[in-house]
Amino acid sequence: MAMEMKVALPYIGMASTQFAQVGLMIVGKKAMSAGMTNFTFVFYSNTLAALILLPSLFFYRSTRPPLNFSLICWFFLLGVLGCSAQLTGYTGINYTSASFASAMLNLIPGFTFILAVIFRMEKLDCRSTSTLIKSIGTIVSIAGAFTATLYKGPQILLTSSSKPQNYLHFQETDWIIGGLYLVVDCVVSSLYLIVQASVLQKYPVELIVVFFYCFFASIISAIVSLFMDRNLNAWLLQPGNIWLSISSQCDVLVHS
Repeated sequence: MAMEMKVALPYIGMASTQFAQVGLMIVGKKAMSAGMTNFTFVFYSNTLAALILLPSLFFYRSTRPPLNFSLICWFFLLGVLGCSAQLTGYTGINYTSASFASAMLNLIPGFTFILAVIFRMEKLDCRSTSTLIKSIGTIVSIAGAFTATLYKGPQILLTSSSKPQNYLHFQETDWIIGGLYLVVDCVVSSLYLIVQASVLQKYPVELIVVFFYCFFASIISAIVSLFMDRNLNAWLLQPGNIWLSISSQCDVLVHS
């Protein structure tokens, strides 16, 4: 029984991650609809996560491998990639919807497989059933995502008589722009996973890696937010939004 659970744990973790990521998108969409910007939402998300994970630096102090400048640079690269993925992802959600963004997540495994082949982390054997299945799945997921982005079907519960024609035009344009942002998010997220796998081989202490990722992502998002939005009111947390920011800590689970 113990052996079966050990085998099943990675699959349970992957399924839990998908639920957490979908939940985070819904929470993020609601927070931004209530007045938060995507920049401040990413900042608060990573800052709170870094504070929660801060004790891990002291907890593993006697057992963890020593840190050096090279590892810090790798952690910083993770922060850059993770922050970029979050910012583009939430921008895409702003233009579209949480449900559409969740559907676009299917691109990440396909892009990750392609990048793993490029970086020789995955062997491409045309005679292997596993390679064939992964290749077909990659093609189907990418084709489906681009179809969902570029083809906008008929409006549900919305007719030209109830909404002006220019409103429908802008809505369709926003949908395409948001879809493209989400595609960029998926590409960067795939790069993040590739780099994360390499970092964990060099430094196999997951909580420390995630802490430094969140730490650097919070600094980068703060700089980007101050540069993009000089309005200090955007940093204010309304009482109704505090729980939304705290709930965003599932982002740690998504990227760990």
